[in-house]
Parts: sequence; structure tokens; C-alpha cells
Amino acid sequence: MSKPISEVRNVNAFYKDPGQGLFSGKIRRQVLFDVSMQIMEGEILGLVGESGGGKSTLSRVILGLESDYTGEIIHHTKGAQMVFQDPHSALNPRMTVRQTVEEPLLISGIRNRAERLQLVEEMLAKVGLGAAHLDKYPSELSGGQRQRVSIAAALILRPRLLIADEPVSALDVTVQAQVLDLLWELRREMGLSYLFISHDMDVINEICDRVLVLKNGRLV
Repeated sequence: MSKPISEVRNVNAFYKDPGQGLFSGKIRRQVLFDVSMQIMEGEILGLVGESGGGKSTLSRVILGLESDYTGEIIHHTKGAQMVFQDPHSALNPRMTVRQTVEEPLLISGIRNRAERLQLVEEMLAKVGLGAAHLDKYPSELSGGQRQRVSIAAALILRPRLLIADEPVSALDVTVQAQVLDLLWELRREMGLSYLFISHDMDVINEICDRVLVLKNGRLV
């Protein structure tokens, strides 16, 4: 029986409402209400719901990017990473593919240039990109290639949990299918678990093992 790789326990999350006048920035608005869930080892857990229902907020809480919440986030792994909806916005236009994928290695303290290059080339190969893409900039890549670079950068430190926030919604249907196949294969090859966020039920049905529905900040 699989074990949980990440657990969310009774999470309530809040945002500061801009407000007006004397109350500007002082009003807290609750956006998640008593959310509890588990992401199991090796599974692709779908999270669906209306826009503004709290899906992205929940993913940010799980990643530790939000501080104004109550409850518990328990990770049984290290280094959960995220792939965002729009690779064009997520990638720095002034950084080459090599620099983008290499950056987490530098931050983690790997100083040997040859070692970094080898790791970058190996990860690019896993996502279906070759050495010819190393010195390209995001503007020189297709939408599908940019998303593959984003996936490579997220996986370069070998996390076991990947949060994918609408990762194919900005792509055309043919490229969507290719990226979904890639995510499925990477799960098998690297032992990954996913929290897969989407509003597209066809995509959810294609890739997910289980599905949770978030409505107005509550799991229903």
C-alpha cells in the first residue's frame, strides 16, 4: 500500500484585502476553509474547481510560498517543485535554456561547471530536448519546448513531488498530449508524485488517478 508523500491538515488560508481608506491592507479575507488531503507516493492527484476557488492558493501553501495560514503541511519528502501555467511568463527571457536549468544547481551549491553541464544535458534529454537547445533563449522556442524547459528546471534537483498548475492550458491540443505523455513517463522513470491542477476535465480524466474538487475554498 502506498504512503502519503505530502499531507495537508485542516488548512485555513487568508489574503489581505486591499480595502480602502483607513482599512487599506488591514482586512484579511479567508480563501481556504479547513482543507485536508493527502498526496500519495507515485500518484497523480487531480485538483479541479472554478477560477478563484483557491486551487493556486492551496498549491502555494503546500510549497511554503504563503505564510498567512493555519493548520499543518507535512512533507515526507524534500524539495517539492512547481511547474506553472504559462512557460512564456515563467521563464526569464534573458536566460538561455542552459542558464535556466542550471540555476537551481548553482543555488544548491554545485560549483563544478562540467558536473552542472552533464546534469543539465541529462535532464534536457529526459524531457525530450537535445544539446542544440542549450544556448537558445525562450523567444527561440515553441510553447511546448518552453514548457519542457520549465519541467526540466523543476526536476533538476530530483524532487519527488511536482505541483503542476494548469501546465498544458496555454498549449494547443497536439502539444498538450505530448506534454501529458511526458509527465506520465517522468512519473514512471523518476518515481514522481504530482498534484495536477486543472479546470479541464478531459485533461484530468486522461492523466489523474484520483480527483479532488475545490469550490469556494472548500473541498467538496
